[in-house]
Amino acid sequence: MTQLLPILLFLAAAGCALRLGPETLSVVAEDDTTAQSVSLLVATTRARDISTGSYSDVRAPALNYEAFTISIPPIHNVTQIEWPVSQPDLQTSFAVTNRTVLPEFTLDVGLLRSSRGTNVTGKRDVLIFVHGYNYNFAESLFRLAQISVDGNLEELPILFAWPSAASMTGYVADKDAVTYSRDDLVELLTIAAADPAVGNITLFGHSMGGFLVAEALRQLRLSGQDRVIERLENVVLAAPDIDIDVFRRQIQTIGELNPPMTLLVSPDDRVLRFSERLAGSRRRVGTTDINDPRVQSLAAANGVRVVDISKVDTLDGTTHTKFAALMSVIPHETLTTFASLAHAGTFVLEPISATLVATRQ
Repeated sequence: MTQLLPILLFLAAAGCALRLGPETLSVVAEDDTTAQSVSLLVATTRARDISTGSYSDVRAPALNYEAFTISIPPIHNVTQIEWPVSQPDLQTSFAVTNRTVLPEFTLDVGLLRSSRGTNVTGKRDVLIFVHGYNYNFAESLFRLAQISVDGNLEELPILFAWPSAASMTGYVADKDAVTYSRDDLVELLTIAAADPAVGNITLFGHSMGGFLVAEALRQLRLSGQDRVIERLENVVLAAPDIDIDVFRRQIQTIGELNPPMTLLVSPDDRVLRFSERLAGSRRRVGTTDINDPRVQSLAAANGVRVVDISKVDTLDGTTHTKFAALMSVIPHETLTTFASLAHAGTFVLEPISATLVATRQ
């Protein structure tokens, strides 16, 4: 604990930095200067604060649903989120231009019908994004909007927002919040899989959200809901904050997916290194070395695809959100490239050529 004290003091100071407040979600009237926008659906286990219109870190007893349209400013830089300084401004920041509270899961909403995502069968392909540790609601909402726009995604984005404490020192609280939300993610996947309006489903978990995704898949398998898992066109875990031994048990229960589950890893991920220290120096999946024979064996034995994205650069130098920059490296082809690679194994992503190179086994 003595060795961790300087880190915890630093994180506590960082946690005092200004975070986005509820005013960020105030609706701004859209005008002719709006460069582009993205509509998305939210399913959240956060409790709704009626007085502010936002969602807190209080745990809701059931899923809350809402549809949003987010405006992206003309000055937008790829991979970045232009945060509001005080109030949102269409010219300089991400801004909410429409929102509708929904009583249940549905794609039959005007602002969602007008967005992209309809495939050749007339169904809506969807991407369900599960955010990571230390996010408040607005941050997770804008992150998914950024990914959708920069990646030029055709899928309708769906945010699964769990009640993170939005604090660097709230790691344990966030782990509990993830466990609390596991049944609700299972519920969302079950509903989406059964909805005749939903086409292909991509499930994407980042950081601690990757742990939540793996737990939900494990629960689906144990409860005999194989058909729900079979409806998943693609499962991606980016920088998964999962103990590698725990993941080995999880994937043994989940079984091989078709196409294989994809893990995006980077050994230089500083956030996950901190997570490892909190866990008594136990390795996280997101920092694994793809040249390690044990990792190669795990991938081959369990039908998993492990992709090292260390070579992906980020403008702000962060290493834990490289997946967000990855969307601009291969835009929409990112997910389809992974899906078309039918075999498991370990790979390196070469950003310049936008290709996956298999490692020597």
